[in-house]
Amino acid sequence: MTAHSLDSVKACLADLIGIATVSRDSNLKLINYIEARLAALGAVCHRTVDSSGTKANLHAVLGPPVNGGVVLSGHTDVVPVDGQDWSTDPFVMTEANGRLYGRGTCDMKGFIACCLVLAEDYARQNLKRPVHFAFSYDEELGCLGAPDMIRDMTASGPRPAIAIIGEPTGMKVVTGHKGLYSVRVEIVGLEAHSSKIEDGACAVTYAVPLMQYLVDQAEVWRKTAPADSPFDPPCGTITIGQMGGGTAANILARKAWFESLMRPAPWDDARAVGDSLREKAAEVQIRMQRHAPESAVEVIQRSDAPPLRPEDNGAAEELARRLTGDNTRRFVAFGTEAGLFQSAGLSTVVCGPGYIEQAHKADEYVDLSELEACLVFLTRLSSWLTE
Repeated sequence: MTAHSLDSVKACLADLIGIATVSRDSNLKLINYIEARLAALGAVCHRTVDSSGTKANLHAVLGPPVNGGVVLSGHTDVVPVDGQDWSTDPFVMTEANGRLYGRGTCDMKGFIACCLVLAEDYARQNLKRPVHFAFSYDEELGCLGAPDMIRDMTASGPRPAIAIIGEPTGMKVVTGHKGLYSVRVEIVGLEAHSSKIEDGACAVTYAVPLMQYLVDQAEVWRKTAPADSPFDPPCGTITIGQMGGGTAANILARKAWFESLMRPAPWDDARAVGDSLREKAAEVQIRMQRHAPESAVEVIQRSDAPPLRPEDNGAAEELARRLTGDNTRRFVAFGTEAGLFQSAGLSTVVCGPGYIEQAHKADEYVDLSELEACLVFLTRLSSWLTE
């Protein structure tokens, strides 16, 4: 790793930060930028596009068309800056005190920049194994883009064996994390004067038992977490982060809604909770329709990304430990796309520059030393690729 390569990463990262890719917006400009760089190196590139045509995943391959390669994966979207008090323009990268500031520097465009710079080295080498670059959309909304990309990349063409997800871990090897399962519940009732409860169906009132079920299930998860849980907090979690409905206290609410996010530990079953929630929603709908036949309750699944489970003698863990020298088993409470790759049959770990404590907040940053460590990691990977 040279000072020149670090300068190249800084220049590339400045470009990436300058292309705002908040999840609610299109990421196509960034995908165009990444694809142009990789295609110029001879990479075979393929996109999977969302239904709106405004967002895309990119899968690009350098090296021979054989099975057994490695995936370097990251997401292209970033969280909003709305309401955050930034000291600098969040979409103009700023360097100060050995740090690079900007939205996405840590989570996780720093890793993508390192990959793009090292791709130039890989393209010049006689690779015996392919390196797959997999860059997704809408990870921050619940890992919505990656499933299509993973299905596509594993269904045809050379099948990779290992996936390394470059989320911020301080370049330490993470072998387990919680999953993500989110739902939106929408209730439609019938408005009436609040003194005439038999004349309508108050959507807000009927939302309460559904929310209470999730609160109760969160407590079940808390009580049943194993004593030796490696996570902090030790249990899977279920939260209700948003809710709304009604127009006035003296009107039975016609509409109500709430959104819940579950972070199941590997021993929790979020899908079972979701199924039970749907059953209870159907029961609530029947009760509402006794007073208002047009009432409806709908449970809309937003995301379903499984936990990352520690592997016995995992090839990804063995490779990542060889490249980092890190021999400590680590688990994190946040979710990534790693469980999706693992569920598709790839041995998977999480290892990337920066720390999650620096992400999603004003003045997000990544230390230059973290990017240097990532460059060392990816440079060492070339030895494995050429074996």
